[in-house]
Amino acid sequence: MSSTAERRQQIEAKRAKLAELRKARADRQKSDSDRKSSETSAGSFTPRNNDVDDLLSSILRESRGPGATAGNGYLDSGELTPSSSMPGTPSMGTSLLPSSLSGRASRNSDFASSIGTTLAPSINSATDNVMAREMVPRFLPDLIDIEQELFELPTKKERVIYNKEVQTMEIEVETPNNEAETLQRGVSEVDIEALQAARDRELEEESVQLDKEIEEEIREIPPEELASILAAPELLEFVDSTTKMFYRAIHDYDPTRDYRVGTEAGSDESEGRVKRVCEFFDERYTKNRSITDVDWSPQYPELSVASYNKNAAALNEPDGIVAVWNLHLLERPEFVFHSQSDVLSVTFSPFHSNLVFGGTYSGQILLWDNRSKHLPVLKTPLSASGHTHPVYSMQMVGTQNAHNLITSSTDGTVCSWLVDMLAQPQETQELIHAGHNKTGEVAITIMDFPDNETTAFWVGTEEGNVYQANRYDRAGAKAGLNQYDVYKAHAGPVMGLHFHPTSGSVDFSDLFLTSSVDWTVKLWRAKSLAKPSTTPHVISPLYSFDESDDPVYDVKWHPTHPAVFGAVDGSGKFDLWNLNMDTEVPVVQTSVGTGRALNKLQWDKKDGRRAAIGGSDGKLYIYDIGDMAIPRESEWSDLQKTVSGMVGGGAQTNGLVDGDVRSIAGR
Repeated sequence: MSSTAERRQQIEAKRAKLAELRKARADRQKSDSDRKSSETSAGSFTPRNNDVDDLLSSILRESRGPGATAGNGYLDSGELTPSSSMPGTPSMGTSLLPSSLSGRASRNSDFASSIGTTLAPSINSATDNVMAREMVPRFLPDLIDIEQELFELPTKKERVIYNKEVQTMEIEVETPNNEAETLQRGVSEVDIEALQAARDRELEEESVQLDKEIEEEIREIPPEELASILAAPELLEFVDSTTKMFYRAIHDYDPTRDYRVGTEAGSDESEGRVKRVCEFFDERYTKNRSITDVDWSPQYPELSVASYNKNAAALNEPDGIVAVWNLHLLERPEFVFHSQSDVLSVTFSPFHSNLVFGGTYSGQILLWDNRSKHLPVLKTPLSASGHTHPVYSMQMVGTQNAHNLITSSTDGTVCSWLVDMLAQPQETQELIHAGHNKTGEVAITIMDFPDNETTAFWVGTEEGNVYQANRYDRAGAKAGLNQYDVYKAHAGPVMGLHFHPTSGSVDFSDLFLTSSVDWTVKLWRAKSLAKPSTTPHVISPLYSFDESDDPVYDVKWHPTHPAVFGAVDGSGKFDLWNLNMDTEVPVVQTSVGTGRALNKLQWDKKDGRRAAIGGSDGKLYIYDIGDMAIPRESEWSDLQKTVSGMVGGGAQTNGLVDGDVRSIAGR
């Protein structure tokens, strides 16, 4: 590519030089033609150069006397001459001649004599007689001096008039008045024309040479070389970046928009309704794939990420991919990452905007960087030190300066990783339950940490139970699985688990929701970590939502509204619940897509107006819930009353003793 660019630059430079030479030649030719035309026009007003001939003629007429003149005693040039040699000529005029004129007349006679002698061979006989008479001595009268008083008349002052125009002085161009100057000018013009002709020939030769060089440079590229140019990584990267900018520009994208300011609700976004914003699907990447997990970028509200399993119909494509989608780029993903195994879980790094983590079916943890290519920049080895089973859940915990990636697998292993070192886990825990018959391992399907908690976490299992575990030993509890406190109510694998976010005036962070393939969603209150049970103890849910007709694959609390949560099921329905309005049926139930199963749900981290829903059809749906995301000030106190009513009304049904009811209500 660099050599091609250099050749093009050389060609453009040569073309510019050729154009400059041709322009210079045209300007010079034009200036020459203008100069010749001006000289021609000036020469038409030049008097004839025959002064010498006129002078000779006047001298000859003077030497011939009165017979050759008009008889008035004056030369043709206006000077007086003596005429006393002729009979009958008055002598008064001669006596009045000044001495200077008299001397000049004699000098003219002598000059005429010399000229006559010189030109004698070419003069006829009449001229000889005249010259013979002139040789006779003449009578010279006496001259007297006369004094006369001279008066000088005052000259008229010249009136000088000024105006606003530019005062210029006309310069008269003297034309050559002799043959020598004319000849010199002719010679100089011939030399200039010869030099210009030689220069024109040099320019013509140079232009012809440049034309040949340009023709040699501009050649037809062979197909093999053209294919290599089109396949160059630099060209592909340029096309990729420019097409992204083009697609963003045609989708009503406001580059000056401040994403920190919430959008105003439109006329079609009324309370109690949801609106589909868009759906993301790419025939090239996501065809015949299912979405396994979704997440939103904490730094860029318009970016969402989705992980996909393999495409069984395309053996040459990577088994797993991760696509980053942009709300202002609907036709194609912003980034696409590849994996050698199905990607089952994915999350943005909350502390590094360029990093994306993924858990695979083979047990590997992958790290992608959007500044790099499609392949991961770091990945865990396939060894016993990490996961050997599918990784269905992962979560980043900690702060900007001290954080870890926590991953869980169906082999019962929970690992803690440093994001810049994935060669081996920093910590490894095996969650073992002694009450299991065949194996002591707990097959983890979902995991979640409460807000502001980095040690204690809860896991959902394939058997349908929920357990609490600790990363480290803490007061009254040991590291590992708490096998005595069992949250038991589901009749199938737990697919979703999410704790209530800590926002608002009342802390509901001990409430969490679970969803299962048994078609139910259940509300739980986490037992206090300070008093773990020492004997087997079954904890029942506070409430069960049984309105779904299909397995519920995911459930999520709303990030800002305390009483709102969403759930997606296998029939392709998106249910939006508001516990302060109704606990029996969802306030909004929407059929998404073509009716195929919906696998994952995630609210955006900005204000919770949008929900990203991943389907088994490979499409990522974005929904806007409008004003339902805006809570009133009384929502937290209303939710307290709702939960108290759930606890009181469901105490006998759930088999809780009075002491448990009082302890729960007391919280």
